[in-house]
Amino acid sequence: MRPAAAALLLLSSLPVSARAQPTPERPFGTLREQAALEQEWLQKRLDGFLPPLMRAHGVDMWVVPMREYNEDPVFVALAAPETFAARRRTIYVFFDKCAAAGTPPSAACVERIALGGTSQGGVFEARRSTKPAAGDVGQGRQAELWGDEQWQALLAIVEERKPRVIGIDRSAVAAFSDGLSSGELEGMSRALGEKWTSRFRNAEALPLELIASRLPEEEACFRRMQQLVWSLSQEMFSSRVITPGTTKTSDLVWWWRQRVNDLGLGTWFHPTVDVQRRGRTGDQLGADPVIERGDVLHSDVGITALRLNTDTQHLGYMLLPGETDAPAGLRRALASANALQDILIAELRPGRTGNEILAAARARMKAKGIDGTIYSHPIGLHGHGAGPLVGLWDYQDGVPGRGDAKVIPSMWWSIELQATTPVAEWGGQPVRMAQEEDAIIGADGVPRWALGRQDALFLVR
Repeated sequence: MRPAAAALLLLSSLPVSARAQPTPERPFGTLREQAALEQEWLQKRLDGFLPPLMRAHGVDMWVVPMREYNEDPVFVALAAPETFAARRRTIYVFFDKCAAAGTPPSAACVERIALGGTSQGGVFEARRSTKPAAGDVGQGRQAELWGDEQWQALLAIVEERKPRVIGIDRSAVAAFSDGLSSGELEGMSRALGEKWTSRFRNAEALPLELIASRLPEEEACFRRMQQLVWSLSQEMFSSRVITPGTTKTSDLVWWWRQRVNDLGLGTWFHPTVDVQRRGRTGDQLGADPVIERGDVLHSDVGITALRLNTDTQHLGYMLLPGETDAPAGLRRALASANALQDILIAELRPGRTGNEILAAARARMKAKGIDGTIYSHPIGLHGHGAGPLVGLWDYQDGVPGRGDAKVIPSMWWSIELQATTPVAEWGGQPVRMAQEEDAIIGADGVPRWALGRQDALFLVR
């Protein structure tokens, strides 16, 4: 059989819910259009966020060295959209030349120098070697900095500027602040010597907060991403995709992956779909159950576009014959989870640590009689983003270290939690309503939903 015919036969044998629906849609424009936006955001992020962050954390020079394919986590917040990896070795140097005089921080105050690699679309001053390139391949250009020459160039920059504090990305707590590899630290320390290494300070919050900080211009795109996630979730939890008694949860998982891929987008994690059923435990349902009428459906999905990520958990209900809505007990269970969302978003304020927010929210949750757990996290350039954790599913009394970071303005958040409620129509069986919606903490420090939150189950007829 010819490969094309075999592929068609295979496709026709799959359940309708598992078949890919090809589409020419480009919901966020062409790759070139997206890159132009990302470059604009990069310039504004470095101009607007970096100078006050360096000043706030007492770092007048920040040095970020890395090698190709072993990039510092902050790289994604510093690199142009056309740059996929560091170039051989790249050393980014940021120097606040206004700090000593106490001049208010501004974009003009911070020098941005790249020792290796490119200017990243003009946001860095790219330094090259003083040696001409060998052979015709160089086309008359200067050679690239290489090896020990890069460390000597760094030494010259440091000695010219005489920083009081040199921030380096080293942390025992936050992965986003721990991007300096042991080899790069060794090479840099050997080149700079005791005089300057004695001025090293773990930058800690600086890379963490730079990665977390989001622009107002990014919010419009994020809202469109949320609209797309909601639309796809409602499509997935519908009779167009689900055939009761036939469709498995894995069919929906792969439907999501393929649908997002067909839109030219990505997802930063493999989605999950699960069900709860009256009179059945999770173990009895198994890992990949067939969906039946009367089931409560739950999905955990995300998409990636323009280097931004979403994280959303939605709920649906498979209507039984004759039903026009979910049973009242299930609606009350969802309302309980909504109440916990209200509590958490009200406690999510800049200046508070994740552990402080968790303790306050859980106290209010218990006072309201809600049986729930909270495990919320920042989101943005990474799915599980830079910043404090507000609980983990198995750490409800606080998360040592990672829960001690503080919320800042202009960051995004995934409000992730669950509330478990006995449902009378299910004979008092507890039903878990796990929800996750993305929120925005504005520059004014006020949190709000990026789009909205689910307060009614998606109904599959």
